[in-house]
Amino acid sequence: MAYLNTSIAHARHDDRLETLICQLLEASPHSQNLAQVMADLLATLGQQLQCDRVFLYLRSPWSTLGRVPFCWRSRPSVPLVYDPNWKPEYAALAKDDPMFAAALNTQPSIFVEDVETASPSVLNRDFEQDTFGHRALIHAHLCSGQKLWGILQACVFDAPREWSWSDRQLIEQAVSWLTPFAIDYVSAHAP
Repeated sequence: MAYLNTSIAHARHDDRLETLICQLLEASPHSQNLAQVMADLLATLGQQLQCDRVFLYLRSPWSTLGRVPFCWRSRPSVPLVYDPNWKPEYAALAKDDPMFAAALNTQPSIFVEDVETASPSVLNRDFEQDTFGHRALIHAHLCSGQKLWGILQACVFDAPREWSWSDRQLIEQAVSWLTPFAIDYVSAHAP
């Protein structure tokens, strides 16, 4: 994968993150060390964002099969989100989850400061609490060619969270880095 974006050099991040992005973008989707590189990358993002969990949901826009192959948690008490196998997205997901509907429509990433007070037009509070349990989150959409290839989600559990300008910049850059990876990973692995 030779997608290294020249804007990496201009992004606000440490050298470790830049090194991991380079490793990820140069790796084959079947690489032996891919899982470790992604684990390190999500951990670095989580630490820079000061989050409790960061996971990557990947999906085939044609078959609507998806899975979460990569998840980082700041501590073992944070619930793990992981899918070992590809599975169909349930038919009413876009109806039940406005953020997923926004992602399917390739709308910009969503930054939620408080699940409990967010507008119902932005999210379904009951769905978020029952499915994920977080209090604040970033729902970052990995889109290309008007198709959704994945969602990068970062969240905190114990309190609302104001997402700073630098958090938003980091997510914007992460989306640009991870979208080509998502396309290659889905193309290589999705049934």
